[in-house]
Amino acid sequence: MSVSFGVSPCGAGRRIADADARRVQMARRVASARLRYCGLTELIDDATLIVSELVTNAIVHSGGTQITFTMAIRDSSLCISVHDEMPGGPTVHNASSEAERGRGLFLVECIANAHGGAWGTSDAGATTWCRLTLPKVQP
Repeated sequence: MSVSFGVSPCGAGRRIADADARRVQMARRVASARLRYCGLTELIDDATLIVSELVTNAIVHSGGTQITFTMAIRDSSLCISVHDEMPGGPTVHNASSEAERGRGLFLVECIANAHGGAWGTSDAGATTWCRLTLPKVQP
């Protein structure tokens, strides 16, 4: 499943436009509905948090005007990716306890690790992806 949408360019540190905030909500709803359809309800909370963080990062940091969110099941894994138009890799920050931002990729990394997965970038940093191992099916 893949969804593309336009966004307003946003410089780092600036508040995202209300219309773009709604795009983040839409991506979360699409991810949640798809996981529910696939019978993967136990992944909804973690996967939608990842989607929210990756889409928000693409809006805030890419400077581009087009984002594509993709979610697929491959080789016993849930694969989530967000592609923006601009190369340049994201970095995990060590945010202070008082910081209001800067924890998104740290959360993505923690969730991926908790699910036996991983995260990273491709396309010279224009795509950020996360992979979660699917839960074992109980007989």
